[in-house]
Amino acid sequence: MCINLIRYLLKQGHNITSLGTAEFDYPEKEHVSIITGDIRHPNTVANAVDGIDIVVNCAAALPLYEKDDIFSTNVAGIKTILEAAYKKQVERFIHISSTAVYGVPNHHPIYEDDKLEGVGFYGQAKIQAERVCLEYRKKGMCIPILRPKSFVGPERLGVFALLYDWAKDGKNFPLIGNGKNRYQLLDVDDLCKAICLMAKLDKNVVNDTFNVGAKNFKTMKEDFQAVLDKAGFGKKIKMLPARPAIWILHILQSLHLSPLYKWIYETAHTDSFVSIEKIESLGFNPKYSNRDALIRNYQWYLDNLNGFQDSMGISHCMPWKQGVLKIAKWFF
Repeated sequence: MCINLIRYLLKQGHNITSLGTAEFDYPEKEHVSIITGDIRHPNTVANAVDGIDIVVNCAAALPLYEKDDIFSTNVAGIKTILEAAYKKQVERFIHISSTAVYGVPNHHPIYEDDKLEGVGFYGQAKIQAERVCLEYRKKGMCIPILRPKSFVGPERLGVFALLYDWAKDGKNFPLIGNGKNRYQLLDVDDLCKAICLMAKLDKNVVNDTFNVGAKNFKTMKEDFQAVLDKAGFGKKIKMLPARPAIWILHILQSLHLSPLYKWIYETAHTDSFVSIEKIESLGFNPKYSNRDALIRNYQWYLDNLNGFQDSMGISHCMPWKQGVLKIAKWFF
């Protein structure tokens, strides 16, 4: 996500400082002030925000991380950045949250004032992080909070790489349930557009919480089928009965044999979409549909396939290790 935003902002002529734990090894490094460090370290953070007008917090430990890392990064780390930004009188702090804060709701679309009930440590930590943001809003800071749907795009793969890998190898692809559920996504370019909107509009307008997602999306089966169609092998989405599939995936996760975590496999067969009316009222107009975003991401995956072979992991920046699912692939 961060490199996409950096590229987006560079095109607009902004000066950028990047703080992250990973080495910044992109062609843009000559045009960015790079600080390698952890948001949980106060001195590093204080140095990073010195002289900064706007902070965009994209840092997060994902659900596949250990519990301590999730809470120390997603809650304590966010508080560390906010405290430093408050002391340095940063003009705005744009916090990238998640729709995981809504848990598994019983109605759709989901609105910003709906009940917050996070699933797992990640969802719970995201809720706590938003509460920390609200504390600093009370101190007078301008803190727009964005709750994006699962976003895809260049440099952004994660679980979607499973679909792309199976598609490129001419395999059918399994989905849990009947596939008729609507699962909203978001192209990373549209997320960058939303972030810039939060940075430019009047503080009194954006000092609030906003859902962000694609405007146009179909059923999960239809949107994922578009990738298989793009691959050109005539393969199809294959549906798996939800209850036994979830049960099996739960066992595989407990044995560390599958990269899929509870939030993914327990919600993949349900509706999941938010209202974006609130941010649309500010002028936000997403360019990409689910289908467009997935196909664009798939093409980027194919174009950069050689660079992934030795860099699989558990972040969204790279393909996930498939575990036992790599064996299951041969049956499709």
